Amino acid sequence: MRYLLLINDQESMFATMSPQEMGKMMGDYGKFHEELSASGAFKDAARLRPVATATTVRVRNGKTLTTDGPFAETKEQLGGYYLIDVKNLDEAIRWAAKIPSANHGCVEVRPVWEENEQ
Repeated sequence: MRYLLLINDQESMFATMSPQEMGKMMGDYGKFHEELSASGAFKDAARLRPVATATTVRVRNGKTLTTDGPFAETKEQLGGYYLIDVKNLDEAIRWAAKIPSANHGCVEVRPVWEENEQ
Protein backbone atom coordinates (compact mmCIF):
# COMPACT_ATOMS: atom_id res chain seq x y z
CA MET A 1 0.00 0.00 0.00
CA ARG A 2 1.28 3.47 -0.82
CA TYR A 3 1.53 6.17 1.83
CA LEU A 4 2.48 9.82 1.56
CA LEU A 5 4.66 11.04 4.43
CA LEU A 6 4.11 14.82 4.63
CA ILE A 7 6.96 16.60 6.40
CA ASN A 8 5.99 19.71 8.40
CA ASP A 9 8.57 22.03 9.98
CA GLN A 10 8.76 25.58 11.25
CA GLU A 11 10.50 27.30 8.34
CA SER A 12 11.77 30.07 10.62
CA MET A 13 13.81 27.48 12.53
CA PHE A 14 16.17 26.99 9.58
CA ALA A 15 17.30 30.63 9.64
CA THR A 16 18.52 30.19 13.22
CA MET A 17 20.44 26.96 12.62
CA SER A 18 24.21 27.06 12.50
CA PRO A 19 25.93 25.64 9.42
CA GLN A 20 26.96 22.66 11.57
CA GLU A 21 23.37 22.02 12.70
CA MET A 22 22.08 22.31 9.14
CA GLY A 23 24.85 20.00 7.92
CA LYS A 24 23.97 17.40 10.55
CA MET A 25 20.29 17.52 9.68
CA MET A 26 20.99 17.17 5.95
CA GLY A 27 23.36 14.29 6.70
CA ASP A 28 20.62 12.63 8.76
CA TYR A 29 18.25 13.03 5.82
CA GLY A 30 20.86 11.45 3.54
CA LYS A 31 21.17 8.43 5.85
CA PHE A 32 17.37 8.12 6.11
CA HIS A 33 17.03 8.28 2.32
CA GLU A 34 19.70 5.60 1.84
CA GLU A 35 18.00 3.29 4.35
CA LEU A 36 14.56 3.83 2.83
CA SER A 37 15.88 3.25 -0.71
CA ALA A 38 17.70 0.09 0.32
CA SER A 39 14.48 -1.28 1.86
CA GLY A 40 12.63 -1.11 -1.46
CA ALA A 41 9.84 1.03 0.04
CA PHE A 42 11.01 4.31 -1.57
CA LYS A 43 8.93 5.55 -4.52
CA ASP A 44 9.45 9.33 -4.67
CA ALA A 45 10.44 12.34 -2.56
CA ALA A 46 10.87 16.09 -2.92
CA ARG A 47 11.78 19.10 -0.86
CA LEU A 48 9.44 22.04 -1.35
CA ARG A 49 10.43 25.68 -1.72
CA PRO A 50 9.47 28.04 1.16
CA VAL A 51 5.83 29.00 1.73
CA ALA A 52 6.59 32.54 0.55
CA THR A 53 6.77 31.08 -2.97
CA ALA A 54 3.39 29.29 -2.70
CA THR A 55 0.16 30.31 -4.38
CA THR A 56 -3.23 29.08 -3.19
CA VAL A 57 -6.02 28.69 -5.75
CA ARG A 58 -9.75 28.72 -4.97
CA VAL A 59 -12.69 28.77 -7.37
CA ARG A 60 -15.79 30.57 -6.05
CA ASN A 61 -18.87 31.21 -8.18
CA GLY A 62 -16.90 30.29 -11.29
CA LYS A 63 -14.11 32.81 -10.57
CA THR A 64 -10.54 31.71 -9.95
CA LEU A 65 -9.07 33.44 -6.91
CA THR A 66 -5.39 33.28 -6.03
CA THR A 67 -3.66 34.14 -2.79
CA ASP A 68 0.06 34.39 -2.15
CA GLY A 69 1.29 31.87 0.38
CA PRO A 70 -0.22 28.80 1.97
CA PHE A 71 -3.94 28.30 2.49
CA ALA A 72 -3.83 28.63 6.29
CA GLU A 73 -1.75 30.24 9.00
CA THR A 74 -0.01 27.44 10.84
CA LYS A 75 2.94 27.06 13.16
CA GLU A 76 4.46 24.42 10.89
CA GLN A 77 4.62 24.42 7.11
CA LEU A 78 4.69 21.58 4.58
CA GLY A 79 8.31 21.30 3.56
CA GLY A 80 8.49 18.07 1.62
CA TYR A 81 7.26 14.54 1.25
CA TYR A 82 8.18 10.91 0.75
CA LEU A 83 5.98 8.51 -1.18
CA ILE A 84 6.50 4.97 0.06
CA ASP A 85 5.02 1.55 -0.68
CA VAL A 86 4.79 -0.66 2.41
CA LYS A 87 2.64 -3.49 3.80
CA ASN A 88 0.51 -1.48 6.24
CA LEU A 89 0.05 1.66 8.35
CA ASP A 90 2.29 0.37 11.14
CA GLU A 91 5.21 0.07 8.72
CA ALA A 92 4.47 3.56 7.31
CA ILE A 93 4.50 4.98 10.85
CA ARG A 94 7.86 3.32 11.56
CA TRP A 95 9.34 5.03 8.48
CA ALA A 96 7.73 8.38 9.37
CA ALA A 97 9.29 8.23 12.84
CA LYS A 98 12.74 7.90 11.24
CA ILE A 99 12.41 11.13 9.23
CA PRO A 100 14.74 13.68 10.88
CA SER A 101 12.07 16.41 10.94
CA ALA A 102 9.89 14.23 13.18
CA ASN A 103 12.30 15.26 15.98
CA HIS A 104 11.29 18.95 15.83
CA GLY A 105 8.24 19.13 13.56
CA CYS A 106 5.75 16.46 12.56
CA VAL A 107 5.16 13.97 9.77
CA GLU A 108 1.61 13.31 8.62
CA VAL A 109 1.03 9.80 7.26
CA ARG A 110 -1.68 9.62 4.59
CA PRO A 111 -2.69 6.53 2.63
CA VAL A 112 -2.93 7.07 -1.11
CA TRP A 113 -6.36 6.40 -2.59
CA GLU A 114 -5.51 4.00 -5.38
CA GLU A 115 -7.30 4.29 -8.75
CA ASN A 116 -9.03 0.92 -8.43
CA GLU A 117 -10.48 1.71 -4.98
CA GLN A 118 -14.01 2.99 -4.50
